[in-house]
Amino acid sequence: MALPQEQPASIDLPSLSATYLSAQLAGNRRAALRVIDDALSSGVPAEDLHLSVLQVAQRRIGELWQEDRISIAQEHMATAISQLALARIYQNAEAQAPNGKKVVVACVNGELHDFPARLIADALDLAGYETRFLGADVPTASLLSVIEQEKPDLVALSVTMTFNAPALKAAVSEVRRANGGKVRILVGGHALVNRPDFATEIGADATARDARELVAAASRLLGDSA
Repeated sequence: MALPQEQPASIDLPSLSATYLSAQLAGNRRAALRVIDDALSSGVPAEDLHLSVLQVAQRRIGELWQEDRISIAQEHMATAISQLALARIYQNAEAQAPNGKKVVVACVNGELHDFPARLIADALDLAGYETRFLGADVPTASLLSVIEQEKPDLVALSVTMTFNAPALKAAVSEVRRANGGKVRILVGGHALVNRPDFATEIGADATARDARELVAAASRLLGDSA
């Protein structure tokens, strides 16, 4: 049974994220999931948990790794905990009614960081889209094969590391070539945060900084009411 989705005014999302981050850094999966479960039971919406708790914590984990304050093993451990938390939110959050639109979500060839793409896929699914999540490091040929089979209305491509931007450009070009512009293309990820014009430069339809923006962009591009 889906848990309630109405958020009480007393919920302090920054404190919630800080508590969750502490559990991540301690490697305490059960404590991290208790934070999520308690928040869901208190009525915190899935979108707020995605953006104001998990995403904020994951960005801090990335900063700590870049500052050499945690090891790559600790970063992987923390991300694995967030994968569990995403699954818990997905299992218990109430999805909107299906809107009849299908989306394929994938990380481009060489991109191993699939957490942001999975968060996007979950957000789209909960917003009523029929979603196919392909995961990390998807070869462009395989992406094209899935597009041909699934015939989505939209393809969302994720790139976290800046050195994978050329792979994103190549993937967008190949999707365009194979589909003659019939499928809309959204791009996003940390690598594009400071490159707002990159989507236009590579021929994508739009870019988004987070899941909320991406769901809104999908709605605009596809003309639905999600």
